[in-house]
Amino acid sequence: THCITVILLTFQTNIVTELKNWKLNLIQHHKLQMKQEKEKHTAHVKQLQNEVENLKELLHAYEISIGRKDEVVITNLSKALEKQKERVELMRRFTLWRIQHMKARQEECAIRMADKHFQTALMKKVWAAWRSVCEERWKNNVAKACQLRAEDVCVQLTNDYEAKIAELTATVEQAKAEILRLHSERDQYEDTMKKAFMRGVCALNLEAMTMFQSK
Repeated sequence: THCITVILLTFQTNIVTELKNWKLNLIQHHKLQMKQEKEKHTAHVKQLQNEVENLKELLHAYEISIGRKDEVVITNLSKALEKQKERVELMRRFTLWRIQHMKARQEECAIRMADKHFQTALMKKVWAAWRSVCEERWKNNVAKACQLRAEDVCVQLTNDYEAKIAELTATVEQAKAEILRLHSERDQYEDTMKKAFMRGVCALNLEAMTMFQSK
């Protein structure tokens, strides 16, 4: 009886230690991933700010060119505007690719969690088989005590795993919500840029018409 108690306590201690290590590793990995995503987001925002400053400088150059009524300068600025549009399109494609890459990483994480859960279930089955062998060797009272203890441990493990799965599911949902928010902000920014471009082009066309009419 004492031997079985020691074995059960050792087995339970090992399982609890493994769960704690797995939880700590998962938390550290999630924190590192969130930190990396924040750094990428900060860099992306900074890049967009730089693009806005460049567009402001480009609009200022347009105003100078209109004031000078220099057709050569207007042509060059039009080419620069086309290049700027191409850069914005490339940036949009890169953002879409990054979102798809993030989704793929989340799916890979879910697969690893499912594999871990399968390994745990297999370990429970092996331990249950070992328990049945022990029940045949010992008296009924010892077997009943072992069975009750094993059921308590299994229930506790099941509750812990279900709680962990719920927590990880909530984390994944938050990450998806953050992705949707970033996607919405990007769309709003693109819409603002397009409107700014259209206003600039309209102003340029009106000024050109005024110049030709005055001539």
